[in-house]
Amino acid sequence: MKRDARKVMRDARRDAQLRFTFHVLRFRTVERCVETELLDELPATDPRAARSRKDLLRVNAWMGNGEIMVQELRSSCNGRAARRLVDLGAGDGRLLLLVARQLHPDWQGTHAVLLDRRNAVSSKTYKAFEALNWRTETREADVLDWLARSAITTYDVLTANLFLHHFREAQLAELLRAAAASAKVLIAVEPRRSGRSLFVSRWLWLIGCGHVTRHDAVVSVRAGFNGHELSRLWPANGNWALQEQPAGWCSHLFVARRRE
Repeated sequence: MKRDARKVMRDARRDAQLRFTFHVLRFRTVERCVETELLDELPATDPRAARSRKDLLRVNAWMGNGEIMVQELRSSCNGRAARRLVDLGAGDGRLLLLVARQLHPDWQGTHAVLLDRRNAVSSKTYKAFEALNWRTETREADVLDWLARSAITTYDVLTANLFLHHFREAQLAELLRAAAASAKVLIAVEPRRSGRSLFVSRWLWLIGCGHVTRHDAVVSVRAGFNGHELSRLWPANGNWALQEQPAGWCSHLFVARRRE
């Protein structure tokens, strides 16, 4: 009887693994689906928005996005500090602050622009950047409008964390063309569109995430990337070295670096 019970359990685990593997492989072929996220519709001062921004720090820590960004900044800038950096979709700025702390003291003197449609950066965050000798300013604007106005300016680095997936293909292609005209390097860490990511996104309550974050996580994965979807939208003029690949547990990394 015990042997039969063990066999039933083994068969059940095997069937579950096969179903999960099939789900992962099938979901990779599903086309991107971009939907509005709840956080994008909430005022910056709404308590639910504040809760979700706090949740995102947990999500980014679990995904390892800060560490991925630090590694790519060091690599893409050849060990030198970026003098002028723009964080697209910066939110409350706390992820970039964590990155700045890990880059300290080598990146002292960096001038960072925190760009978002709504300014949610607190005075405490500003002071923390100042303590690292980073000069920061916020720009409250639509990213496409801002990049179009800044086309004559060249920035060392544009960074984007969990941001590009908000755009449908036509807008995304326009954004990437504008980025290529404005920067020497673009580093984007995005959700990976995979069955595993979708599975994990449904269990974020385990790390204390609220309703807004749990809803938006599923939406984000469906709008995420895999393969070379971002590389195909980047301007094909031969002046850029492109890198696109899975990163961490559930992240998708895209790096464009202008050739010397």
